[in-house]
Amino acid sequence: MELYEYARPDVMAGKKILYIHGFASSGQTGTVRTLRTLLPSCTVVAPDVPVEPSEALPMLKTLCQSESPDLIIGASMGGMYAEQLRGYDRILVNPAFALADTLLKNNGLGRQEFHNPRQDGATSFLVTKGLLEAFREVSSHCFEGVGEVNAAYPSEGEWSEEQGRVWGLFGKHDPLVDTYSSFAAHYPNAIRYDGEHYLNDKAVLYSLLPLIARVDFAQEGRVRKSIFISLEDTLADVRHLASGEPVRAAMPENSAVKAFRHLGERYDVWILASAPYNMPSRWQDAVLWADEHIGVPAWNKVLVSNRKDLVLGDYLIDKYPRRYGNGDFMGTFIQYGSDTFKTWEDILGFFDRLGGQ
Repeated sequence: MELYEYARPDVMAGKKILYIHGFASSGQTGTVRTLRTLLPSCTVVAPDVPVEPSEALPMLKTLCQSESPDLIIGASMGGMYAEQLRGYDRILVNPAFALADTLLKNNGLGRQEFHNPRQDGATSFLVTKGLLEAFREVSSHCFEGVGEVNAAYPSEGEWSEEQGRVWGLFGKHDPLVDTYSSFAAHYPNAIRYDGEHYLNDKAVLYSLLPLIARVDFAQEGRVRKSIFISLEDTLADVRHLASGEPVRAAMPENSAVKAFRHLGERYDVWILASAPYNMPSRWQDAVLWADEHIGVPAWNKVLVSNRKDLVLGDYLIDKYPRRYGNGDFMGTFIQYGSDTFKTWEDILGFFDRLGGQ
């Protein structure tokens, strides 16, 4: 996979990202190089964070004042610091809110090697009981002044502007840190992605980059044409399920996942599922299928309706023109599997020619 082929010069163009690395790392981490490749029109500022928390957080606050970043991304330890940099749009990746306990469990005390070169030439440092206590103290200030989200009914009540500006990305296979519940108790935008603790190129490309784009579009107030894609037999191959199998077990139609991700670069793309009223489990299946096969680009972008003609949008892609009101859809109806749009490649070619219109 050549990353430069996936570069998005339109995303965060002319803007600035502050990237805060994790424990024992530096601003020369591979994630920074990947971001600079994928976002060639954006400036990525990535300092070496001091080991001592008493130096790190003041330095980061001063840097925010001087650089005025449009977005802050913090990974692991950096996510813990980023949570406390209030007033900015932030993405926290596997934030280590209990870093002292994590270090004691996984690293222990003693000399540690830096994973990446540091500007000051340092190659190692000491983890002492004093350093652990310093991390424990600085971590104790996470979520200060941030309201709580009702865990049982997260959609209840108003969210503050600050709560809406913070996104959390949590690897489903992270063996080191699990702070999803702590984050979700204070911020509504808690997202699990298919990855581990450390970001690799795949995780950046398919999980972090779409979220950066979503933040960028929101900052710009950019209005894009909307595309609704039916789940059954259009994204998911429901026809070949065995009797009684849930929709979430369906495999994607050929090139459907690629198409969803690609269309999302220019359009506002949604999954529009349908479900018999007396089979409510099918409603949940739609979300589970989207999470399993598409991931972050489909997060919070699943609708369920048995009257698709009542959904306001620009395009509807569905295999069946006469079910659930498809024939009366107010926008443009595209029949997947028809002579004109026989495959997803045909549909992608059509929208590529439209160029976002």
